[in-house]
Amino acid sequence: MNHRHILLATLLLAASSLAVAQYIWVDDKGVKQLSDRPPPPNIPEKRILKAPGKPLFNPYAPAEAEPAARPATASAPTLAERNDDFNKRKQASAEAAQRAAAEARNKAEQAANCDAARKNQQAIDQGVRLSSFDKNGERSYMDDAQREELRKNTQKVLAECK
Repeated sequence: MNHRHILLATLLLAASSLAVAQYIWVDDKGVKQLSDRPPPPNIPEKRILKAPGKPLFNPYAPAEAEPAARPATASAPTLAERNDDFNKRKQASAEAAQRAAAEARNKAEQAANCDAARKNQQAIDQGVRLSSFDKNGERSYMDDAQREELRKNTQKVLAECK
């Protein structure tokens, strides 16, 4: 019987050493996990409740001081500060979208103006008889001087299109 007691005591001692090597941590869903293997690498150190060489988590223990890596003057932003930052980013994004839309409209207008100037230049070059309307709504045809003035203006517009 003495040998049985020694064997039983040895087995209990071996089993208790395995229990010491247990890991306890809280996963991403908030569920407490127990294992003989270390937690996944994505689990932060503060959620590992027990590990070999680390004392068991005591919820009644006083909180530890914050790490020294964080400057004493820096503090976590308040909810109001975070809200202000969010509103600033939101406003900047809206302004950028408005600028982009205005720029797109300007490019479209300039493309339309350039297209109209090309058509005018083509009509002038082909010798098409051009007319205009005066303030009374009466049609008058352009003479050579007026055609030359229109050609110069059209060329100026086309120079900006290229």
